Amino acid sequence: MYITQLSADGFKNLKGVDIRPHKELNIFCGENAQGKTNLIEAIWLCTGVRSFRNTKDKGMIAIDKQIMNIEVSFKDKFRDQRIRYAMEKGNIREKGLFLNGVRVKNPARLFGNLDCVVFTPEDLEISKGSPDNRRQFIDLCVSQIKNNYANVCAKYERIIEHRNALLKNIATGKSSKDELEGWDNQLAQLGSYISLLRYSYTKKLEMFASKLYSEISGGRENFFVSYYSTVFDKLEGRNDYTADLANEYLSVLKKNIDEDIRSGFTQKGVHRDDLVSKINGLLCRDYASQGQHRSAALVMKLAQAYILAEETGDPPCILLDDVLSELDVNRQKFVISKINGMQVFITCCDNNIPFGKNQHGKLFNIEAGRIKTGKRKEQS
Repeated sequence: MYITQLSADGFKNLKGVDIRPHKELNIFCGENAQGKTNLIEAIWLCTGVRSFRNTKDKGMIAIDKQIMNIEVSFKDKFRDQRIRYAMEKGNIREKGLFLNGVRVKNPARLFGNLDCVVFTPEDLEISKGSPDNRRQFIDLCVSQIKNNYANVCAKYERIIEHRNALLKNIATGKSSKDELEGWDNQLAQLGSYISLLRYSYTKKLEMFASKLYSEISGGRENFFVSYYSTVFDKLEGRNDYTADLANEYLSVLKKNIDEDIRSGFTQKGVHRDDLVSKINGLLCRDYASQGQHRSAALVMKLAQAYILAEETGDPPCILLDDVLSELDVNRQKFVISKINGMQVFITCCDNNIPFGKNQHGKLFNIEAGRIKTGKRKEQS
């Protein structure tokens, strides 16, 4: 999969951008606050996933513009496709979203067409950051290969909010325990489904990531990542999420009802689970160095790209937003070598990117939201 044309105008500070990217490497070079990350964000929005910068709709349109428009043309293994994402300042709720000329209702309907994997400096915190970051990471990964997964997660979150509100009402005598039954039955079904898919994905993640980590460490360190469930002691070999797993999930919820009422929230469930990583048998969160955390994060993100390519049969586009500047030269070379064969978009403040042998690409200079120059950049 690769992008053949990218146009953007009125999205944040982008003005009149209209480029034809290279099939391999595309480097966007410029000083800070010139619009490099905005270009990456514009591409990412067209995947149907919310902004990785958590930009609200009203913040997407430039201050001096009434309309923002993004258009991405791309080729996958089957055909040419085109996505348009537009908004007007006076009516941001009514988005102009089109897939191959056909209007779609919301950004989520774009999901699964333009496949991308984005690396940001914040992603380097996956290994040592909060469990919430890792849950978001694995949920995005699973949703890229399982169409209905994101909807299931959203429904689970809504039910958790209802249950937690009900727990507080029970504690104050406004509601009774019996009212939990309906919510708990739904949570058990949805939570079991999410647990099973997360666990299955983590096994694939571990397979790719452990091999990649061995390479980046020169064979000196072993990396292992596993899924930690607050509900299930064992998920291997189990697949009946509608009965066997759901019943076990439900029994855990019932067992913890009194403690949940005292605390005012649901203490066990997929919303409390985590990815646990180890290097040479030691927990990363407790013992890993800064360099080890970064290597762990890199191999997990690379593994995401490899799994997506394997599952869809089409390599995704790789978006590297100012990540290479955070890495030493050896890790830079490692990342570039491992995404060879995929279309890559890189933002940086200088153009000293360690091209691999026989890699080709284009260098774009960006200033005040405009592409000033674009030229081929090759190394052989």
